[in-house]
Amino acid sequence: MNTKPFTSGLSENAVVVTRVADRQWHALDDDLVVGRGHAEHRPDGRLFVSIDAWHDVAFDRLAEAMPAQLPAPLYTVVDEADVELTAGWRRAGFTIRRREWEYAVPTDPRVTGLGAVLPPSGVTIVPAGQADEKLLRAVDRAIRDEVEADVGWQSMPAEVIARPEGDTVVDPAKYAVAAAPDRYLGLIRVVTVIRPRVGLVAVRAVEQRRGIARALLAHALGTLHRSGFATAWTEVQESNRAASALFEGIGARPMSSNLELVR
Repeated sequence: MNTKPFTSGLSENAVVVTRVADRQWHALDDDLVVGRGHAEHRPDGRLFVSIDAWHDVAFDRLAEAMPAQLPAPLYTVVDEADVELTAGWRRAGFTIRRREWEYAVPTDPRVTGLGAVLPPSGVTIVPAGQADEKLLRAVDRAIRDEVEADVGWQSMPAEVIARPEGDTVVDPAKYAVAAAPDRYLGLIRVVTVIRPRVGLVAVRAVEQRRGIARALLAHALGTLHRSGFATAWTEVQESNRAASALFEGIGARPMSSNLELVR
């Protein structure tokens, strides 16, 4: 995680940064660990860095040392409300790339208005865990290629779930899909760890504006509601007006915002 640094009596000259493992660093003050840095590749291939330090001196030393030993570009994500942490990364040469809003999404169909929503004619919703894996991977690949050719996949919310290298389907059992008789037209991924998160809802370009995304949301949120979850969560990039309108139209409320920074 990124922990907010604060001013302390540490002497900058006393803090030594040591690389302790692959993509892991410690900041030491007289052999006492006063900060930790970590780097990891996200599923989209980008390299993200994080620093856990209680002192601004330790933070700054780690933020100086890590980029010198890592390939550019580097990314990090901070809570926009954490002004001091954002300032720390900006001191290290990071700039704001984009803003993501985190939404609280109601699941009760009486609130969302999705209770009577059905998929369009000729389309069925296949529940999570029942999708044909070959067809699922085909529609996932097709949608990613379409997004990449348009705004670029990096415009999508950062994907943080670990998966095998080169595999773009995190866990086939987590996806519900919209199906035509011979192919899949769209998908929705919901992952529940501590709380349910809608990580992705997407539809093939030629099938958009038919109500498929709303039908996928109606299915997924209804399933969560029946399982006892009153709220789900999702992230939407600020510039993605269509996604914001989709979620706000069912009563989702923006709760916080994250900044993605790049150096």
